[in-house]
Amino acid sequence: MTTLIESDEHKALRKAVSAFAKSHAHDTGSGADTGSEADSGAGSGSARTGLWREAAELGYIGVNLPEEYGGGGGGITELSLVLEELGAAGAPLLMMIVSPAICGTVIARFGTEAQKREWLPALADGSRLMAFGITEPDAGSNSHRITTTARRDPASGDWLLTGRKVFVSGVDIADATLIVGRTEDARTGSLKPCLFIVPRDAEGFSRRRIDMELTSVEKQFELVLDEVRLPAEALVGDEDAGLLQLFAGLNPERIMTAAFAIGMGRHALSKAIEYARDRTVWKSPIGAHQAIAHPLAQAHIDLELARLMMQKAAHLYDAGDDVGAGEAANMAKYAAGEACVKAVDQSVHTLGGNGLTREFGLAKLITASRVARIAPVSREMILNYVSHQTLGLPKSY
Repeated sequence: MTTLIESDEHKALRKAVSAFAKSHAHDTGSGADTGSEADSGAGSGSARTGLWREAAELGYIGVNLPEEYGGGGGGITELSLVLEELGAAGAPLLMMIVSPAICGTVIARFGTEAQKREWLPALADGSRLMAFGITEPDAGSNSHRITTTARRDPASGDWLLTGRKVFVSGVDIADATLIVGRTEDARTGSLKPCLFIVPRDAEGFSRRRIDMELTSVEKQFELVLDEVRLPAEALVGDEDAGLLQLFAGLNPERIMTAAFAIGMGRHALSKAIEYARDRTVWKSPIGAHQAIAHPLAQAHIDLELARLMMQKAAHLYDAGDDVGAGEAANMAKYAAGEACVKAVDQSVHTLGGNGLTREFGLAKLITASRVARIAPVSREMILNYVSHQTLGLPKSY
């Protein structure tokens, strides 16, 4: 799959990442391969398994981060391209969405010089990971209901965080978690969002693994913050600009989720196409029959269309158009999620019973593909966003 709107540099990057990913696809298990708690050096970030470590050494993990801090100097455009090609080869890296795309972007745009020096080089070279915590048990799509609060200790100036988070990826292999909390506005008394870097070994910061049906090396966790004491410099950016800073990370998250979904869809479709070319039941391969060929062609078209919107969203974001990127990122995530599910389902049906065997590796994607519809924002909330923000229709809530 190629696109005419890509530069020669992007085409070369896509080709290089594809070749690299294919050389690792056989040893990544479920696809996501960034290590486990047993080999992560107890959070030191010093020991990563092959794919993550080698991708970082080649500059792929930090391609979006500033050059002066060890990154590649590119943007979300380049990072989404990397993740898509890794996924298309069956070797996606879920933590790319979280560590360099969300956390790295927020710190690069709004962090202090000290925060940039401490975190960006390590996030770029893959030696450290950062998780991201926003969702709460009673505050999913409605982020205004977040109850994790941060208050100042008047004596020391430290922050004290209290609250809970759920569905936080990779906490066991992350060196810190970027937590979305809320502080009280002294002028209005209302709560406003703020972001804090919470080290994995902070006192009062605990985690519980959530038992998921989803097959992935990156596990999901519930977090508890019980009066977690953080120094003043743990706050990222301006206390009064938390919402702007939050969406500076959420728009890349949507774009990268689209890349993850498109790569997964392409991976499934490639297996179905190969099978349809070779599998002969009567006189000709099953791919010669329109009942098989046409749905695969439609799935390919949907993935290509989703990619175009993803590229538009990435371009707008990298150009500094946060408003335009917000609309396009939501649309890209919606389109990619739908296209991914359709591609996976059609690929399984193409293989018939073989589509549910471990040999072909498609069955696990039935569950995984649904993630792109659900997270980080549901398709229903995206439709709400478009109907309200784009079409100007009234809200029902």
